[in-house]
Amino acid sequence: MRTYRELFAVREFRAIFTAQCLAIAATSVGSLALGTITYAATKNPILSGLAMFGGPLIRMVASWFLLAASDLLRPRQAIAAVAVAVCVADLLQSVPGMPWGARFAILAVPWVVMSATGGSTLALIADILPPGSFVFGRSTLNIAVGGMQIVGYGLAGVLLLHLSTTGLFLFAAAASFVALLVVLLGVGDHPARAKAASPVRRTRVVNNALLSSHVLRPVYLACWVPNGFVVGCESLFVPFAGRHAGYLFAATAAGMLTGDIAIGRFVAERIRDHLVEPLRFLLAVPYVAFLVHPVLALAVPLGFVASAGYAAALPLQERLIEHTEPHVRGQVLGLNSTGMMAMQGIGALLAGSIAEILGGRAAAASTAIGIMGCASVAVTVSLIPGLRRSRLSAPVNQVKIPREVPAAVPVDG
Repeated sequence: MRTYRELFAVREFRAIFTAQCLAIAATSVGSLALGTITYAATKNPILSGLAMFGGPLIRMVASWFLLAASDLLRPRQAIAAVAVAVCVADLLQSVPGMPWGARFAILAVPWVVMSATGGSTLALIADILPPGSFVFGRSTLNIAVGGMQIVGYGLAGVLLLHLSTTGLFLFAAAASFVALLVVLLGVGDHPARAKAASPVRRTRVVNNALLSSHVLRPVYLACWVPNGFVVGCESLFVPFAGRHAGYLFAATAAGMLTGDIAIGRFVAERIRDHLVEPLRFLLAVPYVAFLVHPVLALAVPLGFVASAGYAAALPLQERLIEHTEPHVRGQVLGLNSTGMMAMQGIGALLAGSIAEILGGRAAAASTAIGIMGCASVAVTVSLIPGLRRSRLSAPVNQVKIPREVPAAVPVDG
């Protein structure tokens, strides 16, 4: 499968893509509404920031206990549960005069549901597409996420000129309801991949098996750490460029989409698997140049080129699928998403701390960006030997995990 015509000829993929677009739009509109109403009432930028972007932190924590549900639930149930949770949460948020404690409790609910079902959509993509097509499908979903975030926040800004925040919440709820209908009508009722008496125990057992594997551990680290350090670089765009930071954010978003399209659509599997390390170096090396404090006109193309290197995540996820069995695929991919979010937060915190130690000015931010770029390069180099074990050209060494994990059966990772 090499063309978008072939990809979208798959009925279930069309439904998942459409539902994903609607879900991202709903999340963007709802989060802007909540951030706006929070800041208007509290004048506290920390609370408004948490209202808009605190959800992934909740998901990161909860997923370490509930992630196995990605395989224990039927995929259509799991995807529909997220749409229902977001729809109900937005309807409740639309109630005027809601206490702030209740608003933040409601905010947490859909993210907890997402933490339990985080890998379901990606695992289903791997199931419904022909062998070797996962990267193409995954890159296309990446395009949907990036594009709809821009559209969603832009639409929310326009709606906010004409509607109250209550109207925005109702709009977001309606979008989630339509996404729910698309899933129920367009996605087949596939069986659950595994069984377990306790989702919490299975989550722990499978995570331990995956992270103790000498084949998979370097793959996870390569997905998480270099990316996290580069997100730390991006977190310093505002102190580096001030009111011109938008140009850098736009350039990096365009570079990421370009890389996803190029690797996912035009590069053959046997070639892209050998591009993991080159793409990781591409992601980090341009930021090393910030050590010499480049002007904005040079920083913008450096950011664009670097972000194309995010596409290394596509062949790395392909390796995760190749070296694990289908019945743990949801947790395998969900764990990857969780680790990436965690390292992005750590990277941003580390980069901000370095910039603060160096003085907190634009020059200090530029130096800190360069240091984080060097750290990403160093991690990439250190992981090269371990990643050789997972190359698709090497013998396949799958992590064996029972389809059903009973009360106290040890799992050999």
